[in-house]
Amino acid sequence: MAFRLTRVIGGPEPNRSTVSRATAIAEQLSQECSILLELYRKKESLTTDVLMDDGRLVSVPPTSSQLDIRDTLWCLHSALLQCRSLLERAIAREEEELGGGKKGDYETQRKMVKERLSLLLSNVGELLKAVDGAPVLSPSLEGLELNGPTILFELKLWVYRIFKEVDYWTKTTITTLQGLPSVMAKEHTRTARVRSTRSTRR
Repeated sequence: MAFRLTRVIGGPEPNRSTVSRATAIAEQLSQECSILLELYRKKESLTTDVLMDDGRLVSVPPTSSQLDIRDTLWCLHSALLQCRSLLERAIAREEEELGGGKKGDYETQRKMVKERLSLLLSNVGELLKAVDGAPVLSPSLEGLELNGPTILFELKLWVYRIFKEVDYWTKTTITTLQGLPSVMAKEHTRTARVRSTRSTRR
C-alpha cells in the first residue's frame, strides 16, 4: 500500500497520556480480536489443520530500532489503515456471499472490533500529528487483496486471515507503543547532545 505523506517538521513529541490511551485501546482490541477469532472458527467449523498461516496481507516497511518516532508511528498508522480497509471489505463479502442472517454474538463482536479498530487508528493518527505536524495521507489500496477469492471455502479462510491480520497488527501496536517512552528518552538525549555540541562550537 503506497502513501504520499506531507510532513511538517518540528512538531512536539507525543503526549504520554495520549500514548497510554492508545495503548489501552489496543489492549482492549486485542482481547476482542481473540474472542472474534474463536467465534468465527466455531461459526464456520474451521479446524486448526486448515488454518495455515500464508504470510502477511498488510505491507509496510519493516520496523526497526533505527527508525525515529515519526517513522515508527507512520508505519503503524499505515498498517492499521490497511487493516481497516481489509476488515470493511471482509464484512461486506461476508454479508454478500455468506448471508447476513440473524444478528448474534459473532456479528456483535465483529462490529465491536471494527469500531475499536477505527478508534485505535484515530488515536495513532493523533500521535502521528503530534510528531509530524499535520500529515496528509493519500492511501492507495493497490496490492491489497480487497476482493478476496470466489470459492466459498477459500473466502471463509480469507476472512479468517483478515481477522488474524487485525489481531497481529493490534499486538504490534501494543508492543510499539509500550516502547515509545524509551525511544522518546533516547531522542531527548540525542537532541540534547547535539545542542550541547553546537553550543560548545560557538
